[in-house]
Amino acid sequence: MDAILKRWSERVRAAHADSRPLSLQGSGSKAFYGQPTAAGGEPFDTREYRGVVAYAPSELVVTARCGTPLAELEAELAAHGQMLACEPPHFGPGATVGGMLAAGLSGPRRMQAGAVRDFVLGVRLIDGEGRLLAFGGQVMKNVAGYDVSRLLAGSLGTLALVAEVSLKTLPLPFAERSLQFEMPQRDALASLAAWNSQPLPISAAAWADGCLWLRLSGAAAALTAATDRLCREAAAAGFPARVADAILAKAFWRSLREQTHHFFTDQHSASGQAQPLWRLAMPPTTPALADGGYGLSDETLIEWGGALRWLRGGDPDAIRTAAADAGGHATLFRADAALRSAVGVFSPLPPALAAIHRRVRNAFDPHGVFNPGRLYPDM
Repeated sequence: MDAILKRWSERVRAAHADSRPLSLQGSGSKAFYGQPTAAGGEPFDTREYRGVVAYAPSELVVTARCGTPLAELEAELAAHGQMLACEPPHFGPGATVGGMLAAGLSGPRRMQAGAVRDFVLGVRLIDGEGRLLAFGGQVMKNVAGYDVSRLLAGSLGTLALVAEVSLKTLPLPFAERSLQFEMPQRDALASLAAWNSQPLPISAAAWADGCLWLRLSGAAAALTAATDRLCREAAAAGFPARVADAILAKAFWRSLREQTHHFFTDQHSASGQAQPLWRLAMPPTTPALADGGYGLSDETLIEWGGALRWLRGGDPDAIRTAAADAGGHATLFRADAALRSAVGVFSPLPPALAAIHRRVRNAFDPHGVFNPGRLYPDM
């Protein structure tokens, strides 16, 4: 395997010398996400460098190579009763560990467990000059230097070629149960605001199709007590509540994680035109977007206890203004290349923050070899 890294380093050095861009990619399951890569990038497939390097279940730490299939890693963890608690989406059967880190996307459990970056302990990488470097480590507590490892999460491969990553794992829950409450969006947001501040074992919360879903995770006794309390409070407010079928509940949470729920797959408007998908991150107590006076549709899907809102279509300026006014930001998550280029995938950065981004990029990759333009057209 060291021969692969040596060959990769030589290839990166040659690209650096020629100022020739490289388009880093695993299976391409998340190629739709981010700005279109600058034209002329030479494809660089990372899947040949794969496999679990080290795994210590008793220490809750695993180290895997970038090309390792995410499904393969999760199966290995599950065999030892553990998981990647951030529930990173695959969006395809060939999703890799490197792609998981590059995209930095998390699933329904993120509201309780944290994001991908919160589980990164250390990395080995090749920088834009072809140097093999290591940051962080393979232990829970590491205070040596800057937290470069987590900086790579969500960078879309624009900073470095990640060769290996060490991740914190967590035990699988002893038990899980999902509850369903029939209530409108505004009442669901109010209920979530109240319940999120309580010591309840809620590991996921979502609202879709007039129904609020809660997933409870933990000891059986805790789930029973929480179920009784939540159903009683909902009934007192006039909202029907029930325990969801376990198989249907598992399918529902997976449909959110992998975006196979009909909200994500029904992409066309009444006129037959494809609608872009917007991802809005904001404080969970933000009222329904349709109530903000921005002309936004009430048709939305809510995750993370109210902190993540998904919208189909809509005016880009109005969407970004609504998100910014709430103290959040809006990302054009899925759209054709033309729209991504026209309005930008990510919210524009203030000048000072943009300058910091450029300095960080220049420190890792001074000639812009890796995935130029994937975050912002000029970076």
